[in-house]
Amino acid sequence: MRSQGAGGQNVNKVSSAIHLRFDIQTSSLPDFYKHRLMKLNDNRITRDGVIVIKAQNHRTQEKNREEALNRLKMLIKSVTHTRKTRIPTKLGPTKKKKRLDQKSKHGKTKLLRRRVGPNDV
Repeated sequence: MRSQGAGGQNVNKVSSAIHLRFDIQTSSLPDFYKHRLMKLNDNRITRDGVIVIKAQNHRTQEKNREEALNRLKMLIKSVTHTRKTRIPTKLGPTKKKKRLDQKSKHGKTKLLRRRVGPNDV
């Protein structure tokens, strides 16, 4: 297909843009990755599970093809990384004691700020 942008008069003659289509369901990727790709909130993925990548930055079709394939690789690679599950840490006994001491100190400070009435004396 014809490309937009740089190329001068060559733009009107040469079809250098690339539309890469990759069907997730029929690919040989593991089911785990297919499911993750389908869950991605990406404009390039259709409801049918087809990734459409348009590359038209370069003047030659070969460079645009390489760029489209690199974008596809990066998209698939982004799904392959799994995050480590966070293990919640526990507070030590000294931290707990320090927190409780700070709370009681703050409460005493607020108690001293109260208005003194005739019944308090």
